[in-house]
Amino acid sequence: MITRNLIFQSSKIFGRSQYNLHTSSVKCEIQKMTKLRVVDNSEIGKQAMAEGKPPKCIHVYNKTGIGKIGDRVLVAIKGEKKKGILVGLKQNQKPKVPKFDSNNIVLIDDSGTPLGTRIHVPIPTILRTIMKEKTHNKGADYTKILGIASRFV
Repeated sequence: MITRNLIFQSSKIFGRSQYNLHTSSVKCEIQKMTKLRVVDNSEIGKQAMAEGKPPKCIHVYNKTGIGKIGDRVLVAIKGEKKKGILVGLKQNQKPKVPKFDSNNIVLIDDSGTPLGTRIHVPIPTILRTIMKEKTHNKGADYTKILGIASRFV
């Protein structure tokens, strides 16, 4: 109630008769049509980011359809479909898992091999355990992503 009165009084001072008050929180989750940032040095990723046309998520490969760190996603990038691994999210994380300023992905091929040879940003340390679990279950070798990363957070 105090906040509403302050906003009302400030609207009188600045000459505005209405005020905007948002009570719902911002959802920073990965779902369909979310814009992502390619953080490896793959050729298609560099071109898309240089042109200002970041890839968009088409599908998240899990039950809920909402991506978390380590999930595979299908993205549309420069008119092509590519797969990627989420390595950083804006979404609030569990304790001791870092929150990033952008939604980061590393592009991979069907066998889980990264398309680039270097990752430019630090990736969370918890990704080590997540990738090792998914490598044994799916048969693809996702641990190569950990090999090309230079920094961990």
